[in-house]
Amino acid sequence: MEPEVQMSEEQKLTEYESHEKFAKDCFNHVWTLLENEDRTIEEDDEMVHAAHASRYHWGIIGEAVHRARGEWQVSRVYAELNSPEPSKYHGLRCLSLVEDNDLGAFDRAYAYETLARSASVARNKTERDHYLALAREAAEGIEEDDNKKMLLDDLNSIA
Repeated sequence: MEPEVQMSEEQKLTEYESHEKFAKDCFNHVWTLLENEDRTIEEDDEMVHAAHASRYHWGIIGEAVHRARGEWQVSRVYAELNSPEPSKYHGLRCLSLVEDNDLGAFDRAYAYETLARSASVARNKTERDHYLALAREAAEGIEEDDNKKMLLDDLNSIA
């Protein structure tokens, strides 16, 4: 029998707070793994599972923007792992959430960015160039210079 863990009221998280914590922690962990160029196969698997876990938790407590960005991250992970079909699927889910909820230029541009990336992984130059053009067009509506620069840098990293 396991000992009972005593927690103060301040230590207890509500269900909402728990989902939010796991969503953020998993999302940030994926970035740590994406930045690791020497990932093992186990870390690749961990990255996929963490991206899906983050999206799952945002799906329970988040708004449309959180769900769209979660789909974007899942798509990005699959592109990084050279898996174009799931990358495209999640990229299209991202774009659908962006369009259905009128999320704005930043999220629209990144939906196109991830679709361009998945097309690149699939070696579909026509589709890649189509989505790159749409992303650059959407970037014109991004008002924050740092966000626009980040997007353009990401677009320039797509082969």
